[in-house]
Amino acid sequence: MPQIFHPSMNTISRATIFGAVFILAVLIWLMMTIVRSPYVSGVGVIRSQPVPFSHEHHVAEAGIDCRYCHTSVEQSSFAGIPPTQTCMNCHSQLWTESPMLEPVRASYQKDKPLVWNRVHDLPDFAYFYHNIHVERGVACTTCHGQLAEMPLTWKTSTLYMEWCLECHRDPEKRIGPLAAVFASAGVPSPIISFEPHADWKNARCALLTNCSVCHH
Repeated sequence: MPQIFHPSMNTISRATIFGAVFILAVLIWLMMTIVRSPYVSGVGVIRSQPVPFSHEHHVAEAGIDCRYCHTSVEQSSFAGIPPTQTCMNCHSQLWTESPMLEPVRASYQKDKPLVWNRVHDLPDFAYFYHNIHVERGVACTTCHGQLAEMPLTWKTSTLYMEWCLECHRDPEKRIGPLAAVFASAGVPSPIISFEPHADWKNARCALLTNCSVCHH
């Protein structure tokens, strides 16, 4: 019986298989790179806002505590976006003629909230509770970075599930004294190296990494 395929087809077959595996690996690498890029994750990207709010000025320079604006961060799952009234508590007397603050004054006069573009926004299927993390000693800078050094606000962490799980698998390295939770400067980010609370020494990490903790 005559040979159907030329012997060279063996070489072509091997090259084709190797090439397909190589291309597949490159595509997977490319996809993972794109998913982790600032274009998708938003890390390092400054979003336009109705007013160019500076945490550096308000926190580091003026010394305003996080909780003055984010009033519900200790009692609620949502940190809270400050209403215009909070801004006007100061700006009814300070920088009253500043063109930059005209949207704030207009919002107050018309009783219409400013529409801020969220910088840290989790998908609807993930449930995050600020109060629980604050009560355990997770500092603001752990997730939000050094806000006190930001003239404008941007993300410093992807907030992807793998990023959250890194902390849930080894929580003792990310928590510290309750008194340092709202520290605005000098706190390492994104990981805090404080001594952990005693009640966390026997924490059941298996429970913290259960799907139902964040997805329920």
